[in-house]
Amino acid sequence: MSDLTHQRSTVQARQEGRLADTGIDLRSDPRLHPRLRAALAAFGLDGHAAPPPFDRGAAPDAVAEFVGQSHAAFEGLYAALPNEWPGETPSGVAHRIETVRGVDGNEIPLHVRRPAGTEEPLPCTVYIHGGGMTILDAHNRVHRQWSEDLAASGMVVVTVGFRNAWTPEGAHPFPAGLDDCSTALDWIHEHREQLGVTSIVLQGESGGANLALATALKAKRDGRLDRFDGVYAMVPYISGGYGWDHGRKLRELPSMVENDGHYLNCAMMDLLVAVYDPTGENAENPLCWPYFATEADVEGLPPHVITVNELDPLRDEGIAYFRTLQRAGVPVVGRVNLGLTHAADMSFRQAVVEAYKGAVRDIRGFAGSL
Repeated sequence: MSDLTHQRSTVQARQEGRLADTGIDLRSDPRLHPRLRAALAAFGLDGHAAPPPFDRGAAPDAVAEFVGQSHAAFEGLYAALPNEWPGETPSGVAHRIETVRGVDGNEIPLHVRRPAGTEEPLPCTVYIHGGGMTILDAHNRVHRQWSEDLAASGMVVVTVGFRNAWTPEGAHPFPAGLDDCSTALDWIHEHREQLGVTSIVLQGESGGANLALATALKAKRDGRLDRFDGVYAMVPYISGGYGWDHGRKLRELPSMVENDGHYLNCAMMDLLVAVYDPTGENAENPLCWPYFATEADVEGLPPHVITVNELDPLRDEGIAYFRTLQRAGVPVVGRVNLGLTHAADMSFRQAVVEAYKGAVRDIRGFAGSL
C-alpha cells in the first residue's frame, strides 16, 4: 500500500457541531446564519440550551409544572420576536372562526383565512402549529402571522386549534390532538365548496408536522384518503427518541447528538414526550410517532414535501421519513435548509426573511400544483 493510499484509508470524514466538539454552541458554530445568530443572541438563545432540572422519572406534577413553564417561556419568546418587514403593507386577509365538535364532545376552533375580496376557488392549506403536540397556542403572534402570510400568497388557510397534551386545565395526551386534526380535516373536506377550495394540503412544523403526517397515516388506515391532496411537513418532530441512550442516537439519528442544545435540548423534548404519551405504550406507534411508519403504512399516500434544517436536533428523523416515503413510491420532495435552527424559517420572520418567504412560496406552489 502506498503512503498516499494509507493516508486516505485512515482519514475520517469531517464531523460537525457537537460531534466534532462537545463544547460548541450556536454562537461558536460557524454554520449558523449570521442574522439568525444575532436574533438568537438578542434573547440569550445563542448558547447551549440548558437541560431541565430532572428527567421523565420525576413526579408527574413536577413534569407538568415544568412543561407549563416551557409553554409560557416559548409564548413569551414568540410574542417578543421582531417580525416586521421594512415598508410592509397590511396583508389584506379576511379572518373568521368556525367551531367544530370533536370526538370527545370538545370544541375545536378553526381559524379560516383567505385573501380579502376573492371569491374564486383557491388551494387550501390546513395549518397545524408546532409545540411538540404539547405546548403553544394556535393563535399566538407567530402562528397568526404565518397563517396570514400563507393566505396572502393566494390560499385559503385553516388553522386548527387542536388540544395540546398539556393545558392549564389538565392533560389531553395522545390521541386527543390527532383526533382533533382528523375531525377538522373531515369538516374541511365536507365543506370544500362552502370554503371555496380546490386542493387540500396538510401543513405543519415540528409537532404540527407530526400531526400532519399522523393525520395522513390515520386517513389511510380509515379509508379516508379522499380528504386531502398532499402533505407539507417542516422540521418534523416524529421519533419520540429524545431520551434514547447516546449509542442509539448515534446509530439512528446522529443529529440529536450533533445539534443537541442548538435552540432545542433533547432532554427537554423528552419531557414533552412524557406528557404526550405518559405510559410509553405508543413509543413505536406510527400514529403517535410517524418515524416508525413502515413502507406499507405510507404506500399509496398523496404527494409529500419534507423539509429539515441543518442545525436542528430533529434533522435526521425528517430525512429518515423522507427515505421511507421514497422507498414506498410516494411522490416526495426533500429539502435541507442550511444554516438554520429548528423552525427558524417560519418563526424568525425578520431575521431570515429569504428563507421565510421561500417557504411560503414553496407551500403555495405545492398546494397549487395538486
